[in-house]
Amino acid sequence: MADHDLATMRIALAEAQAAARRGEVPVGAVVLDPASGRVIASAANGPIGAHDPSAHAEILALRAAGSALGSYRLTGLTLVVTLEPCAMCAGAISHARIGRLVFGAEDPKGGAVVNGPRFFEQRTCHWRPGVEGGVLANQSAELLQAFFRARRGAAT
Repeated sequence: MADHDLATMRIALAEAQAAARRGEVPVGAVVLDPASGRVIASAANGPIGAHDPSAHAEILALRAAGSALGSYRLTGLTLVVTLEPCAMCAGAISHARIGRLVFGAEDPKGGAVVNGPRFFEQRTCHWRPGVEGGVLANQSAELLQAFFRARRGAAT
């Protein structure tokens, strides 16, 4: 685990909490320059409010980082996200040439990195970041579980 991982994951968790307050699934993401420790961009899940199925936290953070840096290639940067990315987000991570992916909780149903299709292990994947999972996984999982418990309770 790199020096910046825990601090950066705490920023991602704060983004996830902001998403939950807006009624979005609590996932947060941060793009970090590991050489300087500078946060380039951060974002929270937003598909519901944006009426955009692609507005996952990872996609929004990658878009913001690309805009901030004036490039669609984010080579050498680290993406820190509270939940294992789905196939769509894994594809975007590969296209952006992210150097390293750090995630919190695994997603056995929707994840595509260590679960499901294992996107980065596919022969057709042209760019594979380094991957580290499980960083503050319990906090990430608890936030998601509390969110869905509250939604189920509100539905009854």
